[in-house]
Order: sequence, then C-alpha cells, then structure tokens
Amino acid sequence: MAVTGTARTPGARTRSPASRAGWRGGLSSRAVGMLALLLTVTIWAGFALSARALGDSTLSPADAALLRFGVPLVVLAPALWRRRHRLAAVRPGPAAKIICGAGVPFFLAAMYGGSLTSAAFVGAIVPGMVPLFVSALMVAGGGSAPRGTQPVGLALIVAGAAALVWRHTAELDADVLLGSGTLLVASGLWALYTVGLREVDLDPVGSIGLLCLPSFAVVGLLALTGVLPTGLARAAVADLALFLVVQGLGVGLCAGLLYAFAIRRLGPQTSSVVGSLSPVVVVLLAIPLLDESPTLSVLVGVPLIATGVVLANRRPRPKAAADA
Repeated sequence: MAVTGTARTPGARTRSPASRAGWRGGLSSRAVGMLALLLTVTIWAGFALSARALGDSTLSPADAALLRFGVPLVVLAPALWRRRHRLAAVRPGPAAKIICGAGVPFFLAAMYGGSLTSAAFVGAIVPGMVPLFVSALMVAGGGSAPRGTQPVGLALIVAGAAALVWRHTAELDADVLLGSGTLLVASGLWALYTVGLREVDLDPVGSIGLLCLPSFAVVGLLALTGVLPTGLARAAVADLALFLVVQGLGVGLCAGLLYAFAIRRLGPQTSSVVGSLSPVVVVLLAIPLLDESPTLSVLVGVPLIATGVVLANRRPRPKAAADA
C-alpha cells in the first residue's frame, strides 16, 4: 500500500544521531528503515497476488480474512495483553478509521476487486490512489491544498488509473469495471487507515492489535451466522499454507510491523519513493506466478501511477530555501 505523509506518533521515542548511527550493530537507522520498507513492498506485492489467486483457490474470502486477522492475534497475544489499557484508551474516531480502513471492509473489497480484475490492477489501484484520497481527506479536514509537485503527481495518478481501465470501458467489460470500482473503494478505505495511524498513540504492535481484534471478531460472527460462507475444513492444504504465510504472517503480522517502523525511520517522503515500486513489483511477479501478460494499458498506467505517487508525496521546499 502506498506510503503517505505520516507524522511521528506522540509516543514514539527519539534517538540521538550518535545512537542512531551505531544502532543494531553498525547499521544506521535510515538503512534499517529502508530494509524494512523494501520487505514491506515485497509483502504488499504478495497481497496483490493473493487477492487475484483467491478466486482460483479452495478458500473463500471469509477463510482468507480469518487467517489474515487471526494469525497476528495468536502470535502477538502476550504483547497485546500488556497493551490492553492503551488499546482501551484509543478514541473512537481514530479507532474507527483504522478498523474500517484496513479491516474487514477493506479486505473484502480488495479481495473481490482482485477476483474480477488482475494482480496488476490490485497492485496499482489500491496503493496508487491512496495519495489522492488522503489529500482529499486532508483538505476536507481543514488542511492545506496540494502544493509544488503534488498536484502534478495527483494528476498523473488519475491519468494512470484512466489508462488502466480505458480499454475495458470502451468494450463495456462489466466485470473489470465493477472490480476497478471496488478496488477504488478499497483504496479510499486504506487512506482512512493511513490517516487514522497518525492520530493514535500506539506502537506498531498496538496498532496491529487495534486492527485485528475487532476485525477477527466481525469475520468470525459473520461466518458463524452464515452471512459469509466458510470452508476451512474442506480447503486444500496447499491453499491453507499459502494464505497462512502470505496473509496471516506476511500481510497481517510482518507488513503491519514493518510499515509503521519504516515510516518512523524514514519519514513519508523517502518512503513514498520506495513504496511506489509496489505496483511495478506486482506486475513483474504476476508474469511468472499467475501467468498474467501485461497489456498496453498496464504498461502505460502502472508507470504513470508509480511516478504520480512519488510526486504527490514530495513536500514543497520552504520558500526561503528555494530562494537561497
């Protein structure tokens, strides 16, 4: 998912330059943050690929969601218990943004949209459109309008998304258009999650708990009542293992920790440059893993979106510095 402007969490600790330089056996704080972000991008690519592969597996969306939100809770249970008071103290507004933005609504929208389109669409639209939605949320909340290269970046993102769907619009491919619209909804929800992360005083482990605990409860309730069909008992072992690793351990646990960690180490501007590689990585991996051949619209749209993400996340230089 795209990395967007994220302020330092109030509870985050700071280190002196000397301690950062010698942190973790000689690796600088920036180097460790870059490694964390590169791993996150790889996991995001796995999420996009698994969203497309779900339709051909023996698992239902509910099954994948149970693995996505349940595995982190099992692994982090002791740590989350120690943070129970801080979790209970989170304000309802930011909590709702996180739970809806990356929880069940986002997950089902991304999975359904991926089943109707391709991995390239998931990897490009979901993370690529986030800066556009975040900018709209910021302006609606009284923040400043985009400046500098940001308007150009947002325009390129829109142009890239249009390039992805133009052929399917001309051919009136209802499935792809519906899937693309659903992926746009997922992207807007992830923007809510990004904004919500900035408003809570939680470390990465606490943020994962805040997201996964209510999400797992909701999916479990919907599965028990039959609203969301589930077939974990009949699923193929290979499918279970794949989604447990990619969704549960990868997206649910590792990406959640690494995403928050990388933003704190690198800041939003550097993170956006590396994070914009996610759509490109998805397209490249989808060729050998899912036998997807990139179409002309993908070859045009994905680079436009990736470039737009970089420009949309660049902060304008202060006027004094620009005049110097």
